[in-house]
Amino acid sequence: MFKAVIRGIGSYVPDQVLTNADLEQMVDTSDEWIVSRTGIRERRIAPPDMATSDLGYFAAKEAIANAGLTPADIDMLIVATSTPDHQFPPVACLLQERLGCRTIPAYDLSATCIGFLSALETAEQFIQTGKLQHILIVGADTLSRITDYTDRTTCILFSDGAGAFVLSRDDSATPQAETGIRYTATHADGTYFPSLYVPAGGSRHPQPNDQAEKAKIVMEGRKIFRLAVTSMTEAAKQALHATRMSLDEIDWVIPHQANQRIIDAVAEHLEVPAEKMISTVADFGNNSAATIPLAMHTAIKEGRIKRGDTLMLLAFGGGLVWGCVVLTY
Repeated sequence: MFKAVIRGIGSYVPDQVLTNADLEQMVDTSDEWIVSRTGIRERRIAPPDMATSDLGYFAAKEAIANAGLTPADIDMLIVATSTPDHQFPPVACLLQERLGCRTIPAYDLSATCIGFLSALETAEQFIQTGKLQHILIVGADTLSRITDYTDRTTCILFSDGAGAFVLSRDDSATPQAETGIRYTATHADGTYFPSLYVPAGGSRHPQPNDQAEKAKIVMEGRKIFRLAVTSMTEAAKQALHATRMSLDEIDWVIPHQANQRIIDAVAEHLEVPAEKMISTVADFGNNSAATIPLAMHTAIKEGRIKRGDTLMLLAFGGGLVWGCVVLTY
């Protein structure tokens, strides 16, 4: 089988910043309260004329250029999102046309905050078999559109942004075993479905009739906190067992950027030094499928993550869903 390697990476966040001071004017909260419970100081919000496909376009364009390719080289396009521009068709079709790709397969993948890991897992299969050579993966969400800004427990968390990878086939004569995607696994347990979801806007309640059926995010914060820490910790342990690796061989851990306390708890459970945990949640908040590629790209631009480094990507999300990817960049 062929190896799948990350050839290019890109990201994008809107210019508009929503600070904790801004939120103090909207709901009963304070900067101290928000920072102590989440670690978030500001988040990016898309303007009214910008949608998920716009965020994804800028991240995708950068990733393709970073890979040294053109849109014509892309063989497949997968967009991970929970906030598409429209119910249908897919955001991926909008990007395929706007980027100028060929008439390639293009589809959306809905897996909440593990969407980007699920897209990586899916794309790897096409590359491993040799069927495709270059796959563009985009994680993009405009969570501000489904955030209830009267609910102080959720409005402090969510934001907008996008990240993208170009995953390519390693065509070298003797590909190294310790390179590219080395492990992927995703899981789901629908038992916890009501703990984090959007009640209205789908076929169950297409038009919200009351507050209980609102088309906004509803979350049981304490339960999700416990589930997030447990699921990501177990996913990491399973990955290490499957790959026969130790944490000493992992250069960086990039968790889903939901809450700094969750990130810290996962680090404590795994006994990972804080300096090995990549965190951007203070500056960008939680933009769902975009958090991991955005955090990784930020760390690359800062000079922390370098080619040859081995990374563990961890995520959880509403569903409940969770997963892990181990790769060497």
